Amino acid sequence: MFNCFKDFKAIVEKQSGYKISTVRSDQGGEFTANDFEAFCTQQGIRHQTTPAYTPQLNDVAERKNRTILDMARSLLKAKKLPKQYWAEAVSCAVYLLNRCPTRSLQAVTPQEAWSGHKPSVTHLRVFGCVAYAKIPDARRTKLDDKSEKCIFIGYGDRRMGYKLYNPITKKVIMSRDVIFEEDKSWQWNDDQEAIKWISTDLILEDEVEVPTVLVEGPILPAEPQSPEHKFPVFNRRNTSESSSIPASTSSSSEGPRRMRSLEELYDATQVMEDTTLFCFFANTDPLSFNEAVTEEKWIEAMDEEIHAIEKNDTWKLTYLPENKKAIGVKWVYKTKKNVKGEVQRYKARLVAKGYKQREDIDYGEVFAPIARLETIKLMISLAAQHRWKIYQLNVKSAFLNGFLEEEIYVEQPLGYIKAKNNGKVYKLKKALYGLKQAPRAWNTRIDRYFQENGFEKCPYEHAIYVKKEADGSILFACLYVDDLLFTGNNPIMFEAFKKSMVQEFEMTDIGLMAHFLGLEVVQKEEGIFVSQNSYAKDILERFKMESCNPVSTPVENGVELRKSKVGNVDPTYFKSLVGSLRHLTCTRPNILYGVGLINRYMETPDQSHLNTAKRILRYIKGIINKGMFYTSSTNFNLVGYSDSDWGRDLDERKSTTGFVFFMGDTSFTWSSKK
Repeated sequence: MFNCFKDFKAIVEKQSGYKISTVRSDQGGEFTANDFEAFCTQQGIRHQTTPAYTPQLNDVAERKNRTILDMARSLLKAKKLPKQYWAEAVSCAVYLLNRCPTRSLQAVTPQEAWSGHKPSVTHLRVFGCVAYAKIPDARRTKLDDKSEKCIFIGYGDRRMGYKLYNPITKKVIMSRDVIFEEDKSWQWNDDQEAIKWISTDLILEDEVEVPTVLVEGPILPAEPQSPEHKFPVFNRRNTSESSSIPASTSSSSEGPRRMRSLEELYDATQVMEDTTLFCFFANTDPLSFNEAVTEEKWIEAMDEEIHAIEKNDTWKLTYLPENKKAIGVKWVYKTKKNVKGEVQRYKARLVAKGYKQREDIDYGEVFAPIARLETIKLMISLAAQHRWKIYQLNVKSAFLNGFLEEEIYVEQPLGYIKAKNNGKVYKLKKALYGLKQAPRAWNTRIDRYFQENGFEKCPYEHAIYVKKEADGSILFACLYVDDLLFTGNNPIMFEAFKKSMVQEFEMTDIGLMAHFLGLEVVQKEEGIFVSQNSYAKDILERFKMESCNPVSTPVENGVELRKSKVGNVDPTYFKSLVGSLRHLTCTRPNILYGVGLINRYMETPDQSHLNTAKRILRYIKGIINKGMFYTSSTNFNLVGYSDSDWGRDLDERKSTTGFVFFMGDTSFTWSSKK
């Protein structure tokens, strides 16, 4: 109860903006425990207790408890549900009462009074009725049922959807696609064993490709957790994985674990006689601290990261308060390479385990705007029109510059635990990579800096900033996370801007924009050439098409494709091919229609779909060195074109619509969608 009260206090105070001043309860042991009393004293909360056997002194809470209990009993009796479902009935009763009018509030419901928004009641259904949940296509074969019969037992708390129970499989699921028969009840006489309430796991049945299997029995956490941890742990191990686990690790006495240790993986792995395949693992980045600490280059990279964190005054060593939890950290290693594939540097990043953060307690809003690719190409077009040069800056450890509004503690990182302060943790002053709010904290910091230094934010693209001088000088700055592009008509403003940025942040002056988000940029006097030549060559080599014969069109004239019920092509291979081609459309609008066409058949591709995809590769082979060339134009206006094929799709009879927009003589945005 104590842990629940602390979570309740944190959530309601965060959402309402008010502090709890008084708590009234009976003299139950859970309320009079020393830790509860000490917590109330520490937080400045006055704890009132009623005398023994006088519930009438806490009449509001007692009456509400009676109302909830009576309503839960009615819900169970109405659909003849067993008493084992009392917790779900109570939860549903509270959910409904919060959306019903009451005499103590004038013309509003409790939910509306709390949140300020009128709640919808169109989704409400009869508790305990029969419901049919849709089974996603990825979880069934062609002849399997498309739905499963369940009982409706409530509404999602943190997940959108209906909460359903299948008495046959004894599983609880969350689903959004449900058909209800509100006048019908489950016939318990057909299966007496179905009354037993066993599984408490949840599945979120939406478009998730990761297979999920619920296992009966207690759930053990994957790592040691404090006694205060009360959140459920979900098992995401599929059937084939579970069958490969030794009996000692999958017995019902121990129960399933969320992930296996390396020792268990080694025990369950067969010995491979042919070791020639291990060549694929050569020169890979370390996956753990123990691997990295054996090489001097990674030790130097970790020293550099710790030095940057301490230089930036990101944290402070202190003791962990009693009512706080420390978030773990881990090392992530990456070998940075240039366009030619040559090693530039070895990077070690200290990352917080942000997945352990709790919404509305450890973080709030997390959205941070970044520039769209169309905006970057529009900026290139503008610079080419005025014959400006585009320069690039990179902020070193950008997320470490964002100030935090929440109080967050992290554990000491491996390899840098101070012996004399082994029991201490770090209190974060600024954001750390991996935190949910880190991108927004950094964006807030850089946004404030721009506006304090005379820049105006574009009201339509919040990653574009403009600075104008009285003499007509102008400077455009485009922000993409930690990369900064800028251009304008006055080189003096460039130098002043770079000097100001270096004083505020630790920067890397890259010089002229040459390689950005996979785009290769060549700036000449005649214009700016943007391409993805190296990436196109990599695609051809990856899919063994570097020696193919080129063709003149990406899609054969009059080609007609249909969905295949049973594909004869590896879906993983086909998806990888389509995904690679989609990124190539950033600079090649002439393949966009063809890529969009094959994108519709990724679930069960057949040979005709693969042949169409390979034809696009053959077309790319013929234009391998092509790209977008932005030049100055005498008619620099916005011009757009659009068209539609009017129901050409043979499976769904839907239309494919396309558009392209030009600024001057070169396009900067295009689309082709069904």
